[in-house]
Amino acid sequence: MARRCELTGKAVLSGHLVSHSNRKTKRKFLPNLVNVTLQSDVLKRSVRLRIAASALRSVEHRGGLDGFLAKAPEAELSQNVRVLKREIAKKTAEAAAS
Repeated sequence: MARRCELTGKAVLSGHLVSHSNRKTKRKFLPNLVNVTLQSDVLKRSVRLRIAASALRSVEHRGGLDGFLAKAPEAELSQNVRVLKREIAKKTAEAAAS
């Protein structure tokens, strides 16, 4: 399983751990990933995702999963979430047409 946020694309970064004597050793900066279940209002079902805690705050700020995916660029999203975004867009287009 990749250490990457499914919504924002946040991944592992590398850098240095710098001691008091200024010695540098390699280290990893891991994203704060959490397993969550988000509710899609348009699809009327829940979706399990592995996302960063900061992404969870962004989802709530934009008014839920549907609102977040409407504005999110496809390049950052994982393959599963891209399919979900297309489903939501299709449903909202059908609802607007009728």
